[in-house]
Amino acid sequence: MMNLEPPPKVRKLQDTLHAKAKRSPDYRFYLLYDKVYRPDILAFAYQRSRANRGAPGVDHQTFGDIESYGVEQWLSELAQELRTRQYRPQPVHRVYIPKPDGGQRPLGIPTVKDRVVQTAAMLVLEPIFEADLQPEQYAYRPARGALDAVKVVRQMLEDGHTQVVDADLTGYFDSIPHRELMKSVARRVSDRHLLHLVKMWLKAPIHESRKGDDGPKDRSGDAPDQPRGTPQGAPLSPLLSNLYMRRFILAWKKWGCERDLDAHIVNYADDFVICCRGTADLAMAMMQHIMTRLKLTVNETKTHLRRLPDETFDFLGYTFGRCYSFKTGQPYIGMSPSKKRMQRFCRSLTEALGRDTTYREVADTIQLLNQKLKGWANYYCLGALDRSYRVIDGHVADRLCRWLRGKLAWTAKRASRMPTVHLYEHYGLIELQKRRRNVSWATA
Repeated sequence: MMNLEPPPKVRKLQDTLHAKAKRSPDYRFYLLYDKVYRPDILAFAYQRSRANRGAPGVDHQTFGDIESYGVEQWLSELAQELRTRQYRPQPVHRVYIPKPDGGQRPLGIPTVKDRVVQTAAMLVLEPIFEADLQPEQYAYRPARGALDAVKVVRQMLEDGHTQVVDADLTGYFDSIPHRELMKSVARRVSDRHLLHLVKMWLKAPIHESRKGDDGPKDRSGDAPDQPRGTPQGAPLSPLLSNLYMRRFILAWKKWGCERDLDAHIVNYADDFVICCRGTADLAMAMMQHIMTRLKLTVNETKTHLRRLPDETFDFLGYTFGRCYSFKTGQPYIGMSPSKKRMQRFCRSLTEALGRDTTYREVADTIQLLNQKLKGWANYYCLGALDRSYRVIDGHVADRLCRWLRGKLAWTAKRASRMPTVHLYEHYGLIELQKRRRNVSWATA
């Protein structure tokens, strides 16, 4: 999600709500609905939704259509719908995107109108629940991210928590029970109109389009018949998923698992690991018991107990296990970019240099490659990187030489004789191995 700085008045409201929630952990907020249709909040919600782009929903309305109609007029009418309680969410368009393991991940696409209203509600609710989320949670939170979670796992391993429960939940976002989730929301919010708004989004019908043997088929699945799940792709979904995962972490602490088993959770969205010091078997059993109580399903085939350094596990794109010092050759427990993520990135580079892309100018192609390389290295900047950077450099250099051969009509002999350093010095291609490691590339 693209981050835009909220206007001063919106930021002031968020700071006030957050301070009150932090100061009074048991306080329930009772006047929130009117904030959702405040003109400045709706306008900022529209800007954020516009910046995130995204496909149109079931009504096929795009941001371009709204701008042709008039944004101010459209927002004014939307505010009136909310003010008079006439707003009703439209069905969510469900599509399926391929997963690296060959499966499919369902993605829900609300209409632009519903995305704007959900974003407005999130601007009001997020500062309240941010005060309650646990320090073990790193996803979708300000000043926190995946790399922070990776660093914590590394520190746990260095401190001797070398038995790890590598957990996986089956369809977490689609499995969250509505009744229990609404209890979590209502624990902090007593405004019945805002609660009704959230409930309507959870129960919005699903408009599904899947390609079968006879071609595309449209069907509507009625969410009230299956009272669980929050669609991935909806603006409010990350906050709600964090809110429900908080229940698991609180139960883990309340039942003494963290203290008695010396077992510590690190969570990012629906991914989490439990780092233990010799108690992983008990931690695995307790985790499964709590998840059953929460009406969530543990994926038995993808949940493993790993004992480092003899075994490895993957978390957030990194593989943790035995590494070897580049200088001394001595083994240590560390991390490096996972093989799957490297293969996926190499495939994306290959696609960017396909035969059908020779229409692009050389400078534009180099710029595209450099953007990809910077983005990848901006995330993969921790741990043992020498081998990974070397593999990526070799792959992109080889593919770029092939691309230049087709673009500039080089002979195979000429292309094979061109030194790799020419790609860096003459064409300006980035060489990862010469970049400083463990430093963010955000401003590189």
